[in-house]
Amino acid sequence: MISIVCVYNNTNLLDTYLLKSLNCQKTGYELILVDNITQQYNSAAEALNYGGKLAKNEYLMFIHQDVNLLSDTWLERAESLLQSLPNLGVAGVAGKQDYPDLLENIRNGIPPVLSNLKHGTPPSYPGVHITDPVKVQTLDECLIIIPRSVFTQLQFDESTCDNWHLYAVDYCLSCKKLGYEVYLMPFTVYHRSTGFSLSEEYYVTLKKLLSKHKEDYWEVYTTMGDWLTFCSIPLQRNIIWKSLRRCIFIFTGILYSGKYNSLPKISSIHK
Repeated sequence: MISIVCVYNNTNLLDTYLLKSLNCQKTGYELILVDNITQQYNSAAEALNYGGKLAKNEYLMFIHQDVNLLSDTWLERAESLLQSLPNLGVAGVAGKQDYPDLLENIRNGIPPVLSNLKHGTPPSYPGVHITDPVKVQTLDECLIIIPRSVFTQLQFDESTCDNWHLYAVDYCLSCKKLGYEVYLMPFTVYHRSTGFSLSEEYYVTLKKLLSKHKEDYWEVYTTMGDWLTFCSIPLQRNIIWKSLRRCIFIFTGILYSGKYNSLPKISSIHK
């Protein structure tokens, strides 16, 4: 069974989207609602860790208040799929892959967002659809599911993610370093928010996240952008960066490997 943890600050959104879709589910679940209307929690990581520690079931779903599952069998199908995924660390509904080696990364450019998610008003599909589970590097925060056995080992990082951004990205990267897999599930949900607005708080957290993981990843791929861990964020935010980033990446690869045709596998770079 799945325990559902949701931090909310708007009861109208909660009732209209998440609770409405949960009330239609044909299977049982545990619901843990974390009230943040008075903003007593300083970060998503803090609030979700609190809710996650109360959960009693095999899988913990951390979900936004404005998500609609769009099917009365969503939880049933998700639980069945989760049980079949080898070495599962965390699963979600939108994410990005990384390439298996540095040379392929250079040749192919930026990987697309993979997702069956619909979002915004009117609803639109922001990513490339999938029909089977896919291993990815990171997941979007709107919905992620973690086995309880994994969550007991690894909680959300309240120090790195001390606001409301990038906590799922950080969790995915940390999960992979522990040897677990990150999966994208081929299930459709609707997320009212488009999530396109990036505050300065996002970049504050991003700086800490890139520093935390720089010894293990050349580049962090997210649904909100892709970031090299060895370059400054102001540089990467610059509009000229789009034309420079690939040249910098190639040059760095050449320096690391000594010659272009024998660039190292990413797996050999990751610890």
